[in-house]
Amino acid sequence: MEDLLAPLKAVGEPTRLRILAVLARTELTVNELCAVLGQSQPRVSRHLKLMCDAGVLVRHSEGTSAFFRPRTSGIGAQVIDAIEPLIDRSAPSMVRDFERLDAVRAERAGSAAAYFERIASDWDEMRSLHVADSVVEEALLAATEGMHVTDLIDIGTGTGRMLEIFADRIVRGLGIDLSREMLNLARTHLDELHLHHCSVRFGNVYDLDVEPGTADVAILHHVLHFLDDPCGAIAEASRTLRPNGQLLIVDFAQHDVEILRTEHAHRRLGFSEAEVSTWCDRAGLDITGTSHFLPGAATDSALGMFLWVARRVDTTEINLVNATDIEKQATS
Repeated sequence: MEDLLAPLKAVGEPTRLRILAVLARTELTVNELCAVLGQSQPRVSRHLKLMCDAGVLVRHSEGTSAFFRPRTSGIGAQVIDAIEPLIDRSAPSMVRDFERLDAVRAERAGSAAAYFERIASDWDEMRSLHVADSVVEEALLAATEGMHVTDLIDIGTGTGRMLEIFADRIVRGLGIDLSREMLNLARTHLDELHLHHCSVRFGNVYDLDVEPGTADVAILHHVLHFLDDPCGAIAEASRTLRPNGQLLIVDFAQHDVEILRTEHAHRRLGFSEAEVSTWCDRAGLDITGTSHFLPGAATDSALGMFLWVARRVDTTEINLVNATDIEKQATS
């Protein structure tokens, strides 16, 4: 009974109902909520703490900021589902809140647009080098055809594009990225598409702060070539998967376009099938499919790409290989 009473008490107050209504539309920081509600930061923070403690809201930190959103599982989520549709959105206070919320979202969108404009030339240059996005995205969707996907994690989410293309196939989507600028861009993008079952947050590829065995699909889309330790990133992604969950890895085939290292911060100039397969094996993953996308004829410097589809095997099936042998195989 107490498990039910806690969330009921947490939402049983006018300001907290207003918070619930605006967060149902998009996740917000404390400062953004203060702007929407027209209330002081200490007061809003007290409301938020009470709702988080009661299991109604989820808080995640990004540097000096913290974002809040409604819970999507447990009794708290069930209470939200029952109560949120009953909130009177025509009440004067709610009308004002939504007007202010629109202003906050417009400011966020403007900031994201300015950032994207700054990187647009590099973005366009990169896109001209590799296989058309549509081809790879079709292959990604085909790799999960027929799967029941409750939870998907997009590691290194960038603009949130992977969450967008999988949105109608999943119950929940989580994007994780180390760039706050990209997270702002992704939030704006998901907001515009009304993909409220998808969220993004700050996180480290080597320490995702995700419970083990909770995802059906994890994605590393053009992430590994930026990393010092791709093997470690694959191992951490594997840790998040349920048994028989799938890891989808998209990255460049080996190449010699050195400008990507010197001007675009690539640590690795692509990967071979063998080394990624070895890393997957070490992480308890079976490669179930590999697609090789050949460079197109549109540009002489176009790069080939791979899609690796790997299945998380039961821990009793994992054959741990000596680390020295792994290194020899990966470099052979």
